[in-house]
Amino acid sequence: MWMLLGVCAAAPATWALPADTALENPTGPVVLSIGGALRQTNRDGLAQFDMAMLERLPQKSFQTLTPWYGKPRKFTGPLLRDVLTAVGANGQTIEARALNDYRVTIPVADVRRYDVIVARLMDDKPMPLRDKGPLFIVYPFDDHAELRNGVYYGRSAWQLKSLELR
Repeated sequence: MWMLLGVCAAAPATWALPADTALENPTGPVVLSIGGALRQTNRDGLAQFDMAMLERLPQKSFQTLTPWYGKPRKFTGPLLRDVLTAVGANGQTIEARALNDYRVTIPVADVRRYDVIVARLMDDKPMPLRDKGPLFIVYPFDDHAELRNGVYYGRSAWQLKSLELR
């Protein structure tokens, strides 16, 4: 299991990797590419993931109400901090990009403080492209009242295609 290194707020965020960890190569279609300040890559200086690679990371599920659905929905996927650990991420911010070129900056502090997931399932089913899939950054809105506002809703990028660590 990957462990998170404690780092003071002023220092760059560093995600620890076991010494023998290597990022495997995707064998299916790439659904997420990660670039920027990272130590583990698997293709052309990027860390690329197919859906099976994301499925092999530890999974987290929670139910939460969002502004996009009229009732609480169950979301499942790896914690974003586990994805960052897998690539040996460094940096203070993450730029998330969607298929429609929507871009949003997420502070790494969010990922440390909250169980933000890269959802790959909604209500136990893969999310189609037309319904915010195949990947959706979701905050646990129902667990923390302070997350229920436009700032955090705006950081919840759906149709996620890439992350850039800075």
